[in-house]
Formats: sequence, structure tokens, C-alpha cells
Amino acid sequence: MDQERPLPPVIERMWGREPAPRRGPRPRLDLAMITAAAIELADADGIGGVSMASVASRVGVAATALYRYVGSKEDLLTAMADAVAPLPPDPAGRPWREYLATWTRAQRDIILEHPWVLAISPFVPPMGPRRLLWLDRLLAALDGTGLDDGERINVASTLTGYALTDAAVVYGAGDPAYEKAGISGADEFGAALAEVLDPATYPALSAAVRGGVFSGAEGWVDDDDFLFGLNLLLDGVEQLIARRGGVT
Repeated sequence: MDQERPLPPVIERMWGREPAPRRGPRPRLDLAMITAAAIELADADGIGGVSMASVASRVGVAATALYRYVGSKEDLLTAMADAVAPLPPDPAGRPWREYLATWTRAQRDIILEHPWVLAISPFVPPMGPRRLLWLDRLLAALDGTGLDDGERINVASTLTGYALTDAAVVYGAGDPAYEKAGISGADEFGAALAEVLDPATYPALSAAVRGGVFSGAEGWVDDDDFLFGLNLLLDGVEQLIARRGGVT
């Protein structure tokens, strides 16, 4: 039998690959308990409220006791970014396009519910059990479409990036500097741009702004904007499937 490939310690623990101690009392903590406590703190106080000391206090141990389970705060953040995701929607019996739309919206909504994820979510291929479960379900939804495995992975990456970007725009639009300047939505943003844009340097953008492209908006982002971008992406996937001769 091949020897298991060593993974970063926190990833090993996330997958339950850390060997259990043979002797002594059963540990009162585990990574799941520590991560859940850290997520509660982040939801309440933002990522700034999460430290090894604050998490240790929440679970009732000394901070040094946490290092048996997480080697650093960075390891803890990695575990949080994976554990915060709920179980993905089930693709069984659903058309691929409907499922991908649901899947992408759910990815975005996770971030909007836990915006601190934007500060810690690593832009690396997922290795945690929850994030890989989401990837697995999307690949399953595209089964039978004629797309190969690499294409299906790329579809997942593209939709994940879109969900992340849209959530960042929604959340980041509430920047305190903008609020202080009286820019509380797209309407005010457009008015500010109209004051600074030089039509000679920015002819196309200046014309769009002066034509009212940002006018009349309530807040920053309308759900129709999210759907517009999502449908652009799904239309592209549909065209690719059609070229492969799969079921659209």
C-alpha cells in the first residue's frame, strides 16, 4: 500500500488524518469545536475579533492548549474558511443550468452572510473537505453534458470567482471612506465620477456616466446585476456544451 502523502498539518487535521493518541484521557477539544468558536467570534466582531487568545477564552482553555490542534492563527483561518460553508445543494434531478445558478448564488450568499471570509479566503485550489464537497457536486451536475473533467473544473473555478467578486463588490461598497463622502450608493457614485472624469481621457466611461448609467439605483447592487453576469457565464457554458454535443 502506498504511503500517504504528507499534507500541511491543519489540512491533515481537517481530514481526520492525524493519528489519535493511544493512551491518556480523551481530549476535550477538537479542531471542529475550535473552528466553530472562531467562526462565532468572526461573525460577531469581524476577523479582528479572532485571535488565539479570544478563541481559547471562548472554549475555556489556555491559549497554549490550542496549538495542539492549530499551529498558528493562519492555520485557524484556513480551517475557518472551509468550515464556514454549509453542505452544498443536492444536484440530483436538477437540470445542470438551474443547479449551477443555485450553486453560484449560494456561494455568494455564504460570503455575504460571513463577510470576514473575504479577508482570509486563500486564492489557492481548495483542499478542505467542505470546499471540495461543493466542487464535487458541481462536477456531478455537469455529468452527461459532454464536458471533460478539466472543462468542468474550469467552470467551477469561473463561477466561484464570480461569486467571490460579486460578494466583494456588495460588501466593499459600504467602505467608510465612501460613506463619509456621502457616497452611499451607485447613484451618488455616478455623480462623483461625473465631477472627476475628463471626457478627453475617458471618453467612453464619461459618456456612459453622463448618460445616467448609474442613475436611479437604490443602494449599490441590484439582484438583476448579479443575474446579468451569471447568465452571461451560463450562456457561455451552454454554448460550450452545445459544441461538445452534450445535453443543453
